[in-house]
Order: sequence, then structure tokens, then C-alpha cells
Amino acid sequence: MHQKDYYTTLGVARDASTDDIKKAYRNLAMQYHPDRNQDNPEAEEKFKEASEAYAVLGNPEKRKIYDTYGPDGLRNGGGGFQDSSFFSDSVFSGFEDILGNIFGFGSIFGGSRRRGGPRRGQDLAMEMELTLQEAYDGVEREVILQREETCPDCKGSGSSPGTQPDVCAQCGGSGQVRRSQGFFSISTPCRMCGGTGKIISNPCDTCSGNGRVRREKTLSVNVPPGVDSGNRLRMAGEGEAGYAGGPAGDLYLVLQVKPEPGFDREGNDLILEVEITFAQAALGDEIKVEAPSGTERVKIPPGAQSGEEVILKHKGFRNVNGWGRGDLRVVLRVRTPEKLNREEKKLFQSLRRMEIAQSG
Repeated sequence: MHQKDYYTTLGVARDASTDDIKKAYRNLAMQYHPDRNQDNPEAEEKFKEASEAYAVLGNPEKRKIYDTYGPDGLRNGGGGFQDSSFFSDSVFSGFEDILGNIFGFGSIFGGSRRRGGPRRGQDLAMEMELTLQEAYDGVEREVILQREETCPDCKGSGSSPGTQPDVCAQCGGSGQVRRSQGFFSISTPCRMCGGTGKIISNPCDTCSGNGRVRREKTLSVNVPPGVDSGNRLRMAGEGEAGYAGGPAGDLYLVLQVKPEPGFDREGNDLILEVEITFAQAALGDEIKVEAPSGTERVKIPPGAQSGEEVILKHKGFRNVNGWGRGDLRVVLRVRTPEKLNREEKKLFQSLRRMEIAQSG
């Protein structure tokens, strides 16, 4: 009889580390898992072989026996695995952690996981558009959303008031139907009750047995100052209602700040570009600018260059996650006049002659 080589089954070397063995098993289990390969006996067989190999090589004590005596060392008189605990739930208790609980893995080995119990409602997401001023100051807004809410008449049971759902005769109320193959016990959702474990014989007229109804709701939202595009506001419990008494989901508001001509933002700093004349750049000046913080005075230093910044401390956005503010950075852009009147042209010609004389 051909002897199984568990190392070959998992595709690892005999000196492979525990982590390497676990990684190899995880990859094979995800590839051949019955939930991913329904009606594929070959994949199911490979899944069982990989699980059997990991049950040995993933256990330091059993791996030592296997390395020393081979498969016969794990048998009792050649009669197969006589230790009933070898493939028991305690042995497979680590498999769910290895697979990250994908596919409802715990139920494959006879676990008691039920899909028909209370379940959390779905989260909802909405986009909210703000002006630059609203993002700067913060704002209180109202949003209107459509969502599934618990039926007020049947209180989410789905049954007509005064009646109760019947226990599913097919699965006995577990919501799962189990079939055994060798040492595996594979559970699948019950088709008769859809995995809920209950049959609604007298559905509620309001929700048609769904347990939930679609309603419109208006919510008041406080947007804090300092938010930026891409920020999310979470409103706990304002998503869709849960199932079978489960908690409601959350509502996430995704914020988008509309662009404002002349303004830009870097972190909590607000950037404003202003145009100044040659005379203002050369001689200096004081100008007024309109910013979200109000009317601000900006002192232009003599000899200012195009692209130079004048910083107004603490006039930027609040730190939405803590204390402090950013700055208002005023970027100076020297404007070249496109048309000159006769007097301006004479002045610039005179200035040009002075520049030539100084350079010569």
C-alpha cells in the first residue's frame, strides 16, 4: 500500500519551519476549500488530504513521531487512526485561526456556528459637499437618507403580530444542514429556510415577512471645523437595521470640499494667491485680502519677488484631530501690465534707461 508523504502533500521540505507549514496549508486550503469548489470531489479530496497532513505536521509531537516512525507510528496496529481525538474539534480548533475564519471555516469540522442568529445591519455611505468656508468654520447640516429599518409592526420577526415563526423541520432550527464524509462533517446553509432556522407561516402584512421596511429619515449632522476632502464622519447606529434583533450598521459621510478660486490647501495651511503691481513689489505696500478668517491685512515687503510668501500665523484651518491651527500663506504674484497708457509707457522707458545706465 502506498504510504502518504505529508511533506509532499503540503509541498514543503522536511526541515520546513512551523510557519512555512502553516503558510503552505493555508494556501492549499484556500485553493481547494469545498465552498470554493462545490460539486468538485477531487478538490474536496485534496482539501481533506492537506488538512490531514497539517494535523500531523502542524503538531510538534505528532510531527516528531511521524519523522521517526513514519505513518505507522501514528497508527495502532495498522488499523488506522484509532485515537478518536486525532481529528476532533480540539485538534482542528487552530484551523479557523489559520484561515482567518474565511468561508465560515469553523463549521466544516462540526462547529456550532449558526447563520440564522442576530446579524448586524449593513453600513451606509453618503457623500456630503462643503464649501471652503463651511470646512473652515464647521457647519450643521441635514441629510436625508433611504434605509432599511426594523418593521414597527412585527418588531423584526417577519411574522404577523401575535404569531411566531415555526422552527424549520429540515434543519431543526440550526440553519445548517450537515453531511459527513469520513472524518469531516461539512455544513451548508439549509435551503428550506435560507439559513435562518425559521419558517414564517404567517408573514407580516407591513414588511411581507422581511422584518424590515424601507423608510426615509432626516438626520442632523455636525461637521467639525478643519475637515478636508476625503474625511469621513461616522454616525454610529444610523445605518440599516440589523437582522433578527441584531444591531444596526453605521452611516459614513464622505466629505468633499468644493474648490475655491485662488485658494489651495496643504495640510492645515490655507494658501491664497494675490496679484501685485511692479510698484507694490518694488516699494512695498499694505493690502487687504478676503479669506475664510475674514478681512486680513497683508504687508508686502519692499523688493518682494514673484512667488514670495507672506505668512499670517494661525489664520489657517483648525486641526480637526487636536489643538492648534495652520497658517494663511499669501503667495505674491507680480503682475506684468499688458497695456500701458502714454504716461505709464514714458515712466517705464525712463526706468529702462536708468537700468541700462547702471549696468553699463
